[in-house]
Amino acid sequence: MRVVKSSMMVAALVLALSTYAFAQPLGTLGAALSLVEGQATQPPAGGAKPPAQPPATPPAATQPAPKPAAPPVPFPQDAKIAFVDINAIAANSTSGKEASKRLEALQTKKSAEIQEKNKQLQATQTKLTTGGTVLNDAARGQLEKEVARMQRDIQTLQQDAQAEFDELRNDLMGEFQKRLLPVIEEVAKEKGLHAVFSIADSGAAYVHPGLNITDEVVKKLDAKK
Repeated sequence: MRVVKSSMMVAALVLALSTYAFAQPLGTLGAALSLVEGQATQPPAGGAKPPAQPPATPPAATQPAPKPAAPPVPFPQDAKIAFVDINAIAANSTSGKEASKRLEALQTKKSAEIQEKNKQLQATQTKLTTGGTVLNDAARGQLEKEVARMQRDIQTLQQDAQAEFDELRNDLMGEFQKRLLPVIEEVAKEKGLHAVFSIADSGAAYVHPGLNITDEVVKKLDAKK
C-alpha cells in the first residue's frame, strides 16, 4: 500500500530542498558589514590620574532553571492514521542534509563564476566610461561591442547555471523520494496504519502530537544507509 502520494511528496520536497536564482546583479550576494568606532576615554584636566578603583563585582545573575524536556507523546493506541513532516525529514535526515550540501556546493561554484564575469564586465565598462577623449572612435566602438558581448555571456551563464541547479535538484528529489516512500510505508505497516498524510498538505487544523511519526521515519531512513 502506497501511503503517501508521489505528487504530494514532490511538492513538499521542492520547498524542503533549497532553491536559488542565479540571475542576480553583482554585489547582492554579500552581506554588508558595519564598523562601530569606540570613543577613547579622556583623562581629567591637569593630567592627574583618577584614583584606582577596584573593579565592581556585579551581583550574580539569577539564571532561570532550565525547563525539563517534554517527554515524547506516545502514539495513540488503535490509531489508523499518522502524519509526517516532509520538510523536517529533508532537513534532519542524513540523506536530506547531503542533498542540501550538494546543492549549496553547486550554488557557491556557479555564483563565483558569475561574480568573476561581472567583475570583468565592470572593468571593461569603467575603461569605456573613463576613456574620455583618449579613445578614438574605433577603440570606443570596439569596447562597446566587448561590453555587449560580455553582457550576453553573463546572461547565458546565469541561465545555464540555473538549469544545471534545477536539474541537480530534481535528480536529488527523485533519489530522496525513492528512499523515503518505502520507509514511510514500512513504518505504516509496523503500526498497522491505513494512511499516512503529509502535515503540510493535509489541511488539518489540528494534529495530535502523538500521530506525528516524523522522528521515527528519520531514524529508520538514516539506518538504511
